Amino acid sequence: MKDDRKSPFRDAGRDRRTAREVPDTPQTRSPSYRLAFADDDFLCRRELRPVRLQLELLKPEMLLDEQGITSTIVLFGGARIPSEAIHARTEALGSMSRYYEEARAFAMRMTEKSLETGGSEYVIVTGGGPGVMEAGNRGAQEAGGRSIGLNIVLPHEQAPNPYVTPELAFNFHYFAIRKMHFLMRARAVCVFPGGFGTMDELFETLTLIQTGRMWRVPVLLFGKEFWEGVVNWEALAEAGTISREDLDLFRYVDNAEEATALIENWTPEPPRDGVPGR
Repeated sequence: MKDDRKSPFRDAGRDRRTAREVPDTPQTRSPSYRLAFADDDFLCRRELRPVRLQLELLKPEMLLDEQGITSTIVLFGGARIPSEAIHARTEALGSMSRYYEEARAFAMRMTEKSLETGGSEYVIVTGGGPGVMEAGNRGAQEAGGRSIGLNIVLPHEQAPNPYVTPELAFNFHYFAIRKMHFLMRARAVCVFPGGFGTMDELFETLTLIQTGRMWRVPVLLFGKEFWEGVVNWEALAEAGTISREDLDLFRYVDNAEEATALIENWTPEPPRDGVPGR
């Protein structure tokens, strides 16, 4: 039950405002005098890493709860995939521009389904950047719904794409906490062609499901030709480094219609009790 009682103690935000107006003296100018929770330099110290990790876990979790988000559809995919072939850096990337449109169409379908629930379930979540991520947020906006963007601070990037719902735009320092937030509410994980980041996200998802650390959800790989070209799944199974049953942890799809049908007909399964072949 929610506890609506007010705290008997003075509000921290009020004290933070009051502290800004103290007389200017050598003592009050000293970094030691700053309130610890309002001291950016102090919060960025190496020893405060556990606190920063906790804050990055708590802030999105609390705000998503406040926004009523109960489940998500995750879109992973390359930032370099263009909306049109003419904008591609290379001919090969140009040929993959169709995945931008598939991600956009898929996000529209899922958002229409989300709106049937009042917008609380099946909410699209992406990394908030360009390429496939932009397509996902764009499709959700065009369907009249909300979408989440989980951005991360990078040396060469990046502002959220303009289609992320502003109150659902988040920024991270820690990759690990960001990836945790991708999966905490996931009803399905849809992976489009991409690079190192997309591979990292895909294999972390598969590892969590393989080892029983996460409930089974649909893991849908868009573009069989691409994925079989970059990952020799059969070689892994033949070598025994994964079990043949592990190849059932994902499915190939070619378009938004196939992906939508698989998600709608999915029967929830509990986590694995063990890893096959061990």
